[in-house]
Amino acid sequence: MRAAGLAAALGLLAGAGAALAQDFDRVGGVVVDVRPLQVYARGPQTEVLRADLTEAMRRSFSDRIVRGAPTLVVRVSGLSLAAYGGAQGGDRSSLGGSGTTDYLDGEALLVGRAGEILARHPQLSALPASSGGAWYDPASERRRVAALAEHYAQWLRRRLPAP
Repeated sequence: MRAAGLAAALGLLAGAGAALAQDFDRVGGVVVDVRPLQVYARGPQTEVLRADLTEAMRRSFSDRIVRGAPTLVVRVSGLSLAAYGGAQGGDRSSLGGSGTTDYLDGEALLVGRAGEILARHPQLSALPASSGGAWYDPASERRRVAALAEHYAQWLRRRLPAP
């Protein structure tokens, strides 16, 4: 009896999950939440990321924004910019190999009017540290943050296709 009840509950959850995944086809707006990131990474880079990612998300999801639909919230939990020195290998000091990869970690949440989470999708984006151009250029780090934001938004768009 317990097994049948558990199977029925899992069946309902599986059906709900599939329906929720399609809810990302219409959003009422886009918000980027960097508060989890600010716990350990305060400073102007966090605000620059918030602005870049907000703009990239709005561009990527512009055709899905519908008045009254739930809000798409991207909660950023990690930003890692490698200590890029121009080489593409040899440094084994970081997790995952060469240490010349930048990462942006977070999740997309579909949030209803009452603040309830209707659906969620975790995502990690990775780009070569060289995405910002020449490592010796003072603007390279800024361009790397912008490239990560754009990459994250575009991949999220692909991962949350409209039905």
